[in-house]
Amino acid sequence: MLIIPVKDGENIDRALKRFKRKFDKTGTMRQLRARQQFTKPSIVNRKQVQKAQYIQRLRDQEEI
Repeated sequence: MLIIPVKDGENIDRALKRFKRKFDKTGTMRQLRARQQFTKPSIVNRKQVQKAQYIQRLRDQEEI
C-alpha cells in the first residue's frame, strides 16, 4: 500500500502527482495487465532476449 504524506499547505495536485509517480514505479498496472492472459515461457524468454538485443544495440551506437 502506498502512503503519500501530505504536508501542511501543500497543493493536492502536487500530492496526486507524487502518488502517480510512485504508483508507476511499483509496476502494479503492468503486472496486472500481464496476468490477464497467459504467456508461454518460451515467448517470455524470447521477449527478454529481444529487449536485451535492443538495449545492446543502443549502447553500441552510443559508443560510436
